[in-house]
Amino acid sequence: MGPSDHPTAWDHEATRSAWTRHMTMNVLGQIGWTVAYPGLFYILIVFTSQAFVFLFLPFILYSLYRFVVQITYFPAALRMRRILQTYPWRLLKTVPSGLGKHPNAEDDGMWFEFRNPSNSEEKIPMVFIKHQRSHWWLKRLDGPRTKPHRRAEIEPLWFAGDPRFLAVVAASDRGGEAPKRLHMLYQRPVFDSRRTLETWDANSVDIEQARRAGAQYLDSTSQPRA
Repeated sequence: MGPSDHPTAWDHEATRSAWTRHMTMNVLGQIGWTVAYPGLFYILIVFTSQAFVFLFLPFILYSLYRFVVQITYFPAALRMRRILQTYPWRLLKTVPSGLGKHPNAEDDGMWFEFRNPSNSEEKIPMVFIKHQRSHWWLKRLDGPRTKPHRRAEIEPLWFAGDPRFLAVVAASDRGGEAPKRLHMLYQRPVFDSRRTLETWDANSVDIEQARRAGAQYLDSTSQPRA
C-alpha cells in the first residue's frame, strides 16, 4: 500500500517511524541544552576569570534561550501526532508557495497555498506561523533565489490535514516511500480564541474531524470573508 492508501497517515508505518525520530531529536535536544546552560555557567565560575565573562555570556544566554524554546517542541509534536492520527496523507504536486506575505493571509511569513476541499476553485494559504525548524523549508519554497533542485525536494509535498484548519506537511524520504521534515501548519484562530475563524464553507463533519485532530476554537458557522 502507498502512503495515501491508508485510512490515516498514522497507519503508515514509515510515518510512525518518522514521527518517532522527530520526537527522539526533541528529547536529545532538550537533554543537550539542559546540560549546556549549567555546564557553561559552571565553567565560567570555576575555570575562568572575570575577564572571560563577556566571552561566555552570549553562549550562556543562548543556551538558556534554546532550553526554553526546546520545551515548546513537545506539545507541537504531540499535536502533530494527533493530526496524523486523524487525516490520511495526500501527495500533492506543484503546490504554490512563497516567502513574502500572501495577499489573502492575515499573518506575514512563508506560505503554501492549497485548494479549498469544498471549492476547488478557491485557494487557501497556510502560513508558517511558528518559525522553529522552518529554515530547511525556507530554502525550498518558491522565491527569487530558490534553486530548482531544492524546490524539487518538496515535490510531491506530503500533506495530511485540512487547509481550513490545520495540517502536517513533509518532504519525501527513501525514494518517496517515507516522509521526512514533518512540520505542522495551522490557521491561527484554531488555537487563538481572540481571532475570528474563516471556515471556508466547511460542514459539520469537516469541523468535527478538525476537532479530533486538535483544533480548539471552531464555530460551525463560516465567518464572512474580508
